[in-house]
Amino acid sequence: MNRFNREMAAAMVLYAVVLLASQFALIYLADANVYLRGVIVLIPMIPVGLFCWTVVRDMRRLDEMYLRIQFEALGFAFAASALLTFTYGFLETVGAPHIPWLWVWPVMGAMWMVGLRIARRRYQ
Repeated sequence: MNRFNREMAAAMVLYAVVLLASQFALIYLADANVYLRGVIVLIPMIPVGLFCWTVVRDMRRLDEMYLRIQFEALGFAFAASALLTFTYGFLETVGAPHIPWLWVWPVMGAMWMVGLRIARRRYQ
């Protein structure tokens, strides 16, 4: 397992632990003021920031070819995520069940993986 994968795995595990802890804290502090609950609910964003920092740092280390593949994958992910989220947003206006905004990032991540497969295949 290379350094990037270890750092990503650590960030994801840390996120899961902090997210669970913050959710339990919200249950126990249901009567606390809105500012404290706001801080608690945003604490999981710290590991998300570490995740983003890891991705950017890894991309700075890539050679030109792999950087081009990543660029194409991210371009695909951006466009496909916009298409999917806008489409579902319009469907919600006619009665489709509401999906929380928390699902946008997993959609973007999945589209990035699809884009990587497409771009890698193109350059083989």
